[in-house]
Amino acid sequence: MALSYQDVMTADLSPLLNASELWQTMGKRFGELKEDYEKNVQHALANGKWQGQAFNAHQRRSAATASQYAAAKTEALAVASLLKQAHTELTRLQKAAKDLVADAEAKDYKVDGSGKATYVGFSKLSAQEQNALQHDPDYPKLAAQAQQAAQEWTAAIAKAVRAVDEADQGVQRALSSAVAFSGGFNAHAEGDLARASAPEVSTTKTDGWKVKATGPGIGFDATGSPSYGKQGRIKAYGDAGHVTAERSLTDGPADVSVIADAYAGVRSTANYGFSNKGGGAAFEVSAGGRAMVEEREDNGHIPYYTRVEGFAGGEAGLTAKATKEEVTAGAKWFAGAKAGGAVGVEVGGIGIGATAEGWAGPGAEAWWGLKRNETTGVWKLDADAGASPVFGGAVGVEITFDPKKVKKAANDVADAVGDAVDAVGDAAGAAKKTVSSWF
Repeated sequence: MALSYQDVMTADLSPLLNASELWQTMGKRFGELKEDYEKNVQHALANGKWQGQAFNAHQRRSAATASQYAAAKTEALAVASLLKQAHTELTRLQKAAKDLVADAEAKDYKVDGSGKATYVGFSKLSAQEQNALQHDPDYPKLAAQAQQAAQEWTAAIAKAVRAVDEADQGVQRALSSAVAFSGGFNAHAEGDLARASAPEVSTTKTDGWKVKATGPGIGFDATGSPSYGKQGRIKAYGDAGHVTAERSLTDGPADVSVIADAYAGVRSTANYGFSNKGGGAAFEVSAGGRAMVEEREDNGHIPYYTRVEGFAGGEAGLTAKATKEEVTAGAKWFAGAKAGGAVGVEVGGIGIGATAEGWAGPGAEAWWGLKRNETTGVWKLDADAGASPVFGGAVGVEITFDPKKVKKAANDVADAVGDAVDAVGDAAGAAKKTVSSWF
Protein backbone atom coordinates (compact mmCIF):
# COMPACT_ATOMS: atom_id res chain seq x y z
CA MET A 1 0.00 0.00 0.00
CA ALA A 2 1.33 3.43 -0.96
CA LEU A 3 2.28 5.89 1.78
CA SER A 4 -0.25 8.65 2.43
CA TYR A 5 0.44 12.32 3.02
CA GLN A 6 -0.05 11.78 6.77
CA ASP A 7 2.32 8.79 6.72
CA VAL A 8 5.08 10.90 5.20
CA MET A 9 4.56 13.95 7.42
CA THR A 10 4.37 12.05 10.72
CA ALA A 11 6.83 9.18 10.18
CA ASP A 12 9.59 8.85 12.80
CA LEU A 13 12.69 7.67 10.91
CA SER A 14 15.08 7.48 13.87
CA PRO A 15 14.46 3.71 14.44
CA LEU A 16 16.22 3.09 11.12
CA LEU A 17 19.49 4.33 12.59
CA ASN A 18 18.98 2.32 15.77
CA ALA A 19 18.31 -0.81 13.72
CA SER A 20 21.35 -0.10 11.54
CA GLU A 21 23.61 0.03 14.60
CA LEU A 22 22.19 -3.28 15.88
CA TRP A 23 22.74 -5.00 12.51
CA GLN A 24 26.27 -3.56 12.39
CA THR A 25 27.00 -5.07 15.81
CA MET A 26 25.46 -8.37 14.70
CA GLY A 27 27.67 -8.47 11.61
CA LYS A 28 30.82 -7.92 13.65
CA ARG A 29 29.72 -10.63 16.08
CA PHE A 30 29.18 -13.12 13.25
CA GLY A 31 32.73 -12.38 12.09
CA GLU A 32 34.03 -13.14 15.58
CA LEU A 33 31.99 -16.36 15.71
CA LYS A 34 33.46 -17.43 12.37
CA GLU A 35 37.01 -16.93 13.64
CA ASP A 36 36.27 -18.73 16.93
CA TYR A 37 34.62 -21.65 15.10
CA GLU A 38 37.50 -22.06 12.66
CA LYS A 39 40.08 -21.94 15.44
CA ASN A 40 38.35 -24.03 18.09
CA VAL A 41 36.36 -26.52 15.99
CA GLN A 42 37.42 -26.75 12.35
CA HIS A 43 41.18 -26.31 12.66
CA ALA A 44 41.46 -27.89 16.11
CA LEU A 45 40.32 -31.24 14.73
CA ALA A 46 42.48 -31.01 11.61
CA ASN A 47 45.68 -31.83 13.49
CA GLY A 48 46.25 -35.13 11.72
CA LYS A 49 45.16 -37.32 14.63
CA TRP A 50 41.71 -37.97 13.18
CA GLN A 51 41.49 -39.46 9.70
CA GLY A 52 39.03 -41.37 7.56
CA GLN A 53 35.60 -40.87 6.06
CA ALA A 54 34.07 -39.48 9.25
CA PHE A 55 36.81 -36.84 9.42
CA ASN A 56 36.34 -35.92 5.77
CA ALA A 57 32.58 -35.61 6.29
CA HIS A 58 33.18 -33.44 9.37
CA GLN A 59 35.54 -31.15 7.47
CA ARG A 60 33.02 -30.67 4.68
CA ARG A 61 30.29 -29.84 7.17
CA SER A 62 32.51 -27.58 9.25
CA ALA A 63 33.67 -25.73 6.13
CA ALA A 64 30.03 -25.18 5.23
CA THR A 65 29.30 -23.89 8.74
CA ALA A 66 32.25 -21.48 8.65
CA SER A 67 31.06 -20.30 5.24
CA GLN A 68 27.61 -19.62 6.68
CA TYR A 69 29.11 -17.53 9.49
CA ALA A 70 30.98 -15.50 6.87
CA ALA A 71 27.82 -15.15 4.78
CA ALA A 72 25.87 -14.09 7.89
CA LYS A 73 28.43 -11.36 8.52
CA THR A 74 28.17 -10.13 4.93
CA GLU A 75 24.38 -10.15 5.05
CA ALA A 76 24.17 -8.36 8.41
CA LEU A 77 26.64 -5.64 7.40
CA ALA A 78 24.78 -5.15 4.10
CA VAL A 79 21.48 -4.71 5.94
CA ALA A 80 23.15 -2.26 8.35
CA SER A 81 24.44 -0.24 5.41
CA LEU A 82 21.06 -0.28 3.66
CA LEU A 83 19.23 0.89 6.78
CA LYS A 84 21.69 3.73 7.34
CA GLN A 85 21.43 4.88 3.72
CA ALA A 86 17.64 4.50 3.90
CA HIS A 87 17.54 6.83 6.90
CA THR A 88 19.61 9.43 5.05
CA GLU A 89 17.55 9.25 1.84
CA LEU A 90 14.10 9.09 3.46
CA THR A 91 14.98 11.91 5.87
CA ARG A 92 16.05 14.07 2.94
CA LEU A 93 12.86 13.39 0.99
CA GLN A 94 10.63 13.81 4.04
CA LYS A 95 12.25 17.18 4.77
CA ALA A 96 11.70 18.24 1.15
CA ALA A 97 7.98 17.44 1.50
CA LYS A 98 7.71 19.30 4.83
CA ASP A 99 9.61 22.29 3.44
CA LEU A 100 7.20 22.40 0.49
CA VAL A 101 4.21 22.50 2.86
CA ALA A 102 5.89 25.23 4.94
CA ASP A 103 6.50 27.31 1.81
CA ALA A 104 2.86 26.92 0.77
CA GLU A 105 1.60 27.96 4.20
CA ALA A 106 3.96 30.96 4.23
CA LYS A 107 2.21 32.13 1.06
CA ASP A 108 -1.27 31.85 2.63
CA TYR A 109 -2.15 28.35 1.39
CA LYS A 110 -3.60 25.94 3.94
CA VAL A 111 -2.71 22.26 3.49
CA ASP A 112 -5.23 19.78 4.90
CA GLY A 113 -4.69 16.24 6.18
CA SER A 114 -4.73 14.76 2.68
CA GLY A 115 -2.13 17.17 1.26
CA LYS A 116 -4.62 19.41 -0.58
CA ALA A 117 -3.74 23.11 -0.65
CA THR A 118 -6.37 25.86 -0.44
CA TYR A 119 -5.76 29.63 -0.65
CA VAL A 120 -6.84 31.35 2.58
CA GLY A 121 -5.28 34.75 1.98
CA PHE A 122 -8.63 36.41 1.25
CA SER A 123 -10.03 35.27 4.59
CA LYS A 124 -7.27 37.13 6.43
CA LEU A 125 -8.53 40.48 5.09
CA SER A 126 -10.81 42.68 7.15
CA ALA A 127 -14.54 42.78 6.34
CA GLN A 128 -14.08 46.17 4.69
CA GLU A 129 -11.15 44.88 2.58
CA GLN A 130 -13.06 41.76 1.55
CA ASN A 131 -16.06 43.84 0.51
CA ALA A 132 -13.85 46.14 -1.54
CA LEU A 133 -12.08 43.19 -3.14
CA GLN A 134 -15.32 41.54 -4.22
CA HIS A 135 -16.28 44.73 -6.07
CA ASP A 136 -12.86 44.94 -7.71
CA PRO A 137 -13.13 44.11 -11.44
CA ASP A 138 -9.91 42.05 -11.16
CA TYR A 139 -11.29 39.86 -8.32
CA PRO A 140 -12.42 36.96 -10.57
CA LYS A 141 -8.99 36.93 -12.16
CA LEU A 142 -7.23 37.00 -8.78
CA ALA A 143 -9.47 34.22 -7.45
CA ALA A 144 -8.78 32.08 -10.53
CA GLN A 145 -5.04 32.63 -10.15
CA ALA A 146 -5.22 31.64 -6.48
CA GLN A 147 -7.17 28.50 -7.38
CA GLN A 148 -4.64 27.58 -10.06
CA ALA A 149 -1.75 28.13 -7.67
CA ALA A 150 -3.50 25.96 -5.06
CA GLN A 151 -3.77 23.14 -7.58
CA GLU A 152 -0.07 23.51 -8.41
CA TRP A 153 0.87 23.38 -4.71
CA THR A 154 -1.31 20.29 -4.27
CA ALA A 155 0.35 18.57 -7.25
CA ALA A 156 3.85 19.49 -6.01
CA ILE A 157 3.09 18.13 -2.53
CA ALA A 158 1.65 14.93 -4.01
CA LYS A 159 4.81 14.52 -6.09
CA ALA A 160 6.98 14.95 -2.99
CA VAL A 161 4.90 12.32 -1.17
CA ARG A 162 5.28 9.92 -4.13
CA ALA A 163 9.05 10.43 -4.04
CA VAL A 164 9.11 9.29 -0.41
CA ASP A 165 6.87 6.32 -1.22
CA GLU A 166 9.03 5.25 -4.18
CA ALA A 167 12.17 5.49 -2.05
CA ASP A 168 10.44 3.48 0.67
CA GLN A 169 9.52 0.76 -1.83
CA GLY A 170 13.12 0.76 -3.06
CA VAL A 171 14.35 0.23 0.50
CA GLN A 172 11.90 -2.66 0.85
CA ARG A 173 13.23 -4.26 -2.35
CA ALA A 174 16.82 -3.79 -1.21
CA LEU A 175 16.25 -5.31 2.22
CA SER A 176 14.26 -8.23 0.78
CA SER A 177 17.02 -8.93 -1.74
CA ALA A 178 19.72 -8.80 0.94
CA VAL A 179 18.09 -11.46 3.11
CA ALA A 180 16.34 -13.57 0.45
CA PHE A 181 18.70 -16.45 -0.27
CA SER A 182 17.50 -20.04 -0.38
CA GLY A 183 20.91 -21.54 0.47
CA GLY A 184 21.16 -19.95 3.94
CA PHE A 185 22.68 -16.53 4.61
CA ASN A 186 23.38 -14.33 1.62
CA ALA A 187 27.13 -14.17 0.99
CA HIS A 188 26.53 -11.74 -1.91
CA ALA A 189 24.18 -9.30 -0.18
CA GLU A 190 24.35 -5.84 -1.80
CA GLY A 191 24.95 -3.01 0.67
CA ASP A 192 24.64 -0.16 -1.87
CA LEU A 193 21.08 1.17 -1.67
CA ALA A 194 21.16 2.76 -5.13
CA ARG A 195 22.01 -0.57 -6.76
CA ALA A 196 19.97 -2.85 -4.51
CA SER A 197 16.80 -0.77 -4.71
CA ALA A 198 16.60 -0.78 -8.51
CA PRO A 199 13.38 -2.46 -9.70
CA GLU A 200 13.96 -6.05 -10.75
CA VAL A 201 12.77 -6.92 -14.21
CA SER A 202 12.82 -10.62 -13.44
CA THR A 203 14.19 -13.17 -11.00
CA THR A 204 13.59 -16.68 -12.20
CA LYS A 205 14.93 -20.20 -11.87
CA THR A 206 14.91 -22.18 -15.10
CA ASP A 207 16.36 -25.68 -15.21
CA GLY A 208 18.68 -24.96 -12.30
CA TRP A 209 19.60 -21.44 -13.46
CA LYS A 210 19.15 -18.47 -11.17
CA VAL A 211 18.62 -15.35 -13.26
CA LYS A 212 18.48 -11.77 -12.02
CA ALA A 213 17.88 -8.69 -14.16
CA THR A 214 17.73 -5.02 -13.13
CA GLY A 215 17.33 -1.68 -14.86
CA PRO A 216 16.95 0.62 -16.51
CA GLY A 217 17.77 3.21 -13.87
CA ILE A 218 19.69 6.39 -13.13
CA GLY A 219 21.11 7.77 -9.92
CA PHE A 220 23.56 10.02 -8.13
CA ASP A 221 25.07 9.58 -4.70
CA ALA A 222 27.54 11.66 -2.72
CA THR A 223 28.61 10.66 0.78
CA GLY A 224 31.26 11.66 3.25
CA SER A 225 32.06 10.82 6.85
CA PRO A 226 34.50 12.36 9.33
CA SER A 227 34.47 9.26 11.54
CA TYR A 228 37.43 6.88 11.63
CA GLY A 229 39.44 9.18 9.43
CA LYS A 230 38.36 10.91 6.24
CA GLN A 231 36.39 9.13 3.60
CA GLY A 232 33.95 10.02 0.87
CA ARG A 233 32.42 8.90 -2.40
CA ILE A 234 30.71 10.39 -5.42
CA LYS A 235 28.85 8.14 -7.83
CA ALA A 236 26.65 8.76 -10.84
CA TYR A 237 25.23 6.12 -13.14
CA GLY A 238 22.77 5.46 -15.90
CA ASP A 239 22.08 1.75 -16.27
CA ALA A 240 20.44 0.44 -19.43
CA GLY A 241 20.32 -3.04 -17.93
CA HIS A 242 22.22 -5.63 -15.89
CA VAL A 243 21.63 -9.40 -16.11
CA THR A 244 23.33 -12.15 -14.10
CA ALA A 245 22.74 -15.89 -14.45
CA GLU A 246 24.25 -18.55 -12.17
CA ARG A 247 24.09 -22.31 -12.01
CA SER A 248 25.78 -24.96 -9.88
CA LEU A 249 25.45 -28.66 -10.60
CA THR A 250 27.12 -32.01 -10.18
CA ASP A 251 28.12 -33.58 -13.49
CA GLY A 252 29.13 -37.13 -12.62
CA PRO A 253 32.08 -36.96 -10.22
CA ALA A 254 32.67 -33.25 -10.88
CA ASP A 255 31.18 -30.13 -9.27
CA VAL A 256 30.55 -27.48 -11.93
CA SER A 257 29.55 -23.84 -11.52
CA VAL A 258 28.77 -21.38 -14.29
CA ILE A 259 28.13 -17.64 -14.07
CA ALA A 260 27.23 -15.27 -16.90
CA ASP A 261 27.00 -11.49 -16.49
CA ALA A 262 26.10 -8.68 -18.93
CA TYR A 263 25.86 -4.93 -18.33
CA ALA A 264 25.21 -1.84 -20.45
CA GLY A 265 25.22 1.76 -19.31
CA VAL A 266 27.26 4.73 -18.11
CA ARG A 267 28.97 4.83 -14.73
CA SER A 268 31.31 7.22 -12.92
CA THR A 269 32.71 6.82 -9.41
CA ALA A 270 35.27 8.65 -7.30
CA ASN A 271 36.20 7.82 -3.73
CA TYR A 272 38.89 8.41 -1.13
CA GLY A 273 39.56 7.15 2.37
CA PHE A 274 42.27 7.66 4.98
CA SER A 275 42.17 6.03 8.42
CA ASN A 276 44.24 4.03 10.89
CA LYS A 277 43.65 0.97 8.66
CA GLY A 278 45.25 2.53 5.59
CA GLY A 279 44.25 4.78 2.76
CA GLY A 280 43.53 5.04 -0.89
CA ALA A 281 41.76 6.86 -3.69
CA ALA A 282 40.18 5.81 -6.97
CA PHE A 283 38.41 7.30 -9.96
CA GLU A 284 36.71 5.44 -12.78
CA VAL A 285 34.37 6.31 -15.63
CA SER A 286 33.00 3.97 -18.28
CA ALA A 287 30.34 3.93 -20.97
CA GLY A 288 29.30 0.97 -23.10
CA GLY A 289 28.57 -2.70 -22.63
CA ARG A 290 30.45 -5.65 -21.18
CA ALA A 291 29.78 -9.37 -20.80
CA MET A 292 31.47 -12.29 -19.06
CA VAL A 293 31.02 -16.06 -18.83
CA GLU A 294 33.01 -18.18 -16.36
CA GLU A 295 33.02 -21.92 -15.68
CA ARG A 296 34.69 -23.64 -12.73
CA GLU A 297 35.03 -27.41 -12.37
CA ASP A 298 36.31 -29.46 -9.46
CA ASN A 299 36.75 -33.08 -10.54
CA GLY A 300 38.60 -34.14 -7.41
CA HIS A 301 41.99 -34.07 -9.16
CA ILE A 302 43.04 -30.67 -10.50
CA PRO A 303 40.25 -28.05 -10.34
CA TYR A 304 40.30 -25.56 -13.21
CA TYR A 305 38.44 -22.54 -14.52
CA THR A 306 37.95 -20.78 -17.83
CA ARG A 307 36.57 -17.29 -18.44
CA VAL A 308 35.63 -15.31 -21.55
CA GLU A 309 35.03 -11.54 -21.48
CA GLY A 310 34.13 -8.79 -23.91
CA PHE A 311 33.76 -4.97 -23.77
CA ALA A 312 32.70 -2.30 -26.24
CA GLY A 313 32.81 1.40 -25.37
CA GLY A 314 35.17 3.68 -23.50
CA GLU A 315 36.70 3.63 -20.02
CA ALA A 316 39.33 5.37 -17.92
CA GLY A 317 40.46 5.05 -14.33
CA LEU A 318 43.11 5.58 -11.65
CA THR A 319 43.48 3.49 -8.47
CA ALA A 320 45.85 3.55 -5.49
CA LYS A 321 45.12 1.80 -2.20
CA ALA A 322 47.06 0.38 0.73
CA THR A 323 45.33 -1.30 3.70
CA LYS A 324 45.87 -4.45 5.78
CA GLU A 325 43.75 -6.45 3.34
CA GLU A 326 44.37 -4.75 0.00
CA VAL A 327 47.27 -3.17 -1.87
CA THR A 328 46.41 -2.05 -5.41
CA ALA A 329 47.70 0.42 -7.97
CA GLY A 330 46.73 0.93 -11.58
CA ALA A 331 45.76 3.20 -14.44
CA LYS A 332 43.83 2.61 -17.67
CA TRP A 333 42.15 4.28 -20.61
CA PHE A 334 40.61 2.73 -23.69
CA ALA A 335 38.12 3.37 -26.48
CA GLY A 336 36.91 0.65 -28.81
CA ALA A 337 36.25 -3.06 -28.35
CA LYS A 338 38.00 -5.78 -26.31
CA ALA A 339 37.73 -9.55 -26.26
CA GLY A 340 39.71 -11.98 -24.16
CA GLY A 341 39.73 -14.79 -21.68
CA ALA A 342 41.46 -16.54 -18.84
CA VAL A 343 42.36 -20.08 -17.91
CA GLY A 344 43.80 -21.46 -14.70
CA VAL A 345 44.21 -24.41 -12.36
CA GLU A 346 44.32 -24.90 -8.61
CA VAL A 347 46.53 -27.36 -6.73
CA GLY A 348 46.63 -27.63 -2.96
CA GLY A 349 44.86 -24.31 -2.43
CA ILE A 350 47.12 -22.34 -4.79
CA GLY A 351 45.59 -21.25 -8.09
CA ILE A 352 47.55 -19.96 -11.08
CA GLY A 353 45.95 -18.48 -14.17
CA ALA A 354 46.80 -16.45 -17.25
CA THR A 355 44.74 -13.77 -19.00
CA ALA A 356 44.91 -12.32 -22.50
CA GLU A 357 42.92 -9.67 -24.38
CA GLY A 358 42.80 -8.40 -27.92
CA TRP A 359 42.03 -4.70 -28.38
CA ALA A 360 40.48 -2.96 -31.37
CA GLY A 361 41.07 0.67 -30.54
CA PRO A 362 43.60 2.91 -28.79
CA GLY A 363 44.36 2.47 -25.12
CA ALA A 364 46.85 1.58 -22.39
CA GLU A 365 46.61 -0.27 -19.10
CA ALA A 366 48.80 -1.26 -16.15
CA TRP A 367 47.50 -2.93 -12.98
CA TRP A 368 48.85 -4.68 -9.90
CA GLY A 369 46.78 -5.77 -6.94
CA LEU A 370 46.83 -7.99 -3.84
CA LYS A 371 43.49 -8.38 -2.08
CA ARG A 372 41.88 -10.62 0.54
CA ASN A 373 38.27 -11.71 0.09
CA GLU A 374 36.67 -10.92 3.45
CA THR A 375 34.02 -13.63 3.02
CA THR A 376 36.19 -16.57 1.93
CA GLY A 377 39.57 -15.50 3.30
CA VAL A 378 41.21 -16.19 -0.09
CA TRP A 379 44.04 -13.89 -1.19
CA LYS A 380 44.30 -12.93 -4.85
CA LEU A 381 47.29 -11.41 -6.63
CA ASP A 382 46.74 -10.22 -10.17
CA ALA A 383 48.64 -8.03 -12.58
CA ASP A 384 48.31 -7.12 -16.24
CA ALA A 385 49.65 -4.65 -18.76
CA GLY A 386 48.87 -3.75 -22.33
CA ALA A 387 48.76 -1.06 -24.97
CA SER A 388 47.27 -0.48 -28.38
CA PRO A 389 48.11 -0.07 -31.20
CA VAL A 390 51.68 -0.89 -30.07
CA PHE A 391 50.86 -4.41 -28.82
CA GLY A 392 47.20 -4.66 -29.73
CA GLY A 393 46.07 -6.00 -26.38
CA ALA A 394 47.04 -6.97 -22.85
CA VAL A 395 48.34 -10.01 -20.97
CA GLY A 396 48.28 -10.78 -17.29
CA VAL A 397 48.56 -13.32 -14.51
CA GLU A 398 46.35 -14.09 -11.52
CA ILE A 399 47.35 -16.10 -8.46
CA THR A 400 45.07 -17.15 -5.62
CA PHE A 401 46.05 -18.47 -2.19
CA ASP A 402 43.46 -20.22 0.00
CA PRO A 403 44.96 -20.62 3.51
CA LYS A 404 42.41 -23.30 4.49
CA LYS A 405 43.08 -25.50 1.47
CA VAL A 406 46.85 -25.00 1.74
CA LYS A 407 46.79 -26.09 5.39
CA LYS A 408 44.68 -29.12 4.53
CA ALA A 409 47.03 -30.05 1.68
CA ALA A 410 50.02 -29.70 4.00
CA ASN A 411 48.33 -31.97 6.55
CA ASP A 412 47.57 -34.52 3.82
CA VAL A 413 51.21 -34.46 2.68
CA ALA A 414 52.43 -34.83 6.24
CA ASP A 415 50.10 -37.79 6.74
CA ALA A 416 51.30 -39.38 3.51
CA VAL A 417 54.96 -38.91 4.50
CA GLY A 418 54.24 -40.35 7.93
CA ASP A 419 52.50 -43.35 6.41
CA ALA A 420 55.42 -43.84 4.03
CA VAL A 421 57.94 -43.65 6.89
CA ASP A 422 55.88 -46.15 8.87
CA ALA A 423 55.73 -48.46 5.85
CA VAL A 424 59.51 -48.22 5.35
CA GLY A 425 60.06 -48.88 9.04
CA ASP A 426 57.79 -51.91 8.96
CA ALA A 427 59.55 -53.24 5.86
CA ALA A 428 62.96 -52.71 7.45
CA GLY A 429 61.85 -54.51 10.59
CA ALA A 430 60.51 -57.44 8.59
CA ALA A 431 63.75 -57.62 6.58
CA LYS A 432 65.79 -57.60 9.78
CA LYS A 433 63.76 -60.51 11.19
CA THR A 434 64.13 -62.45 7.95
CA VAL A 435 67.92 -61.96 7.83
CA SER A 436 68.25 -62.80 11.51
CA SER A 437 66.39 -66.08 10.94
CA TRP A 438 69.06 -67.12 8.44
CA PHE A 439 71.75 -67.17 11.08
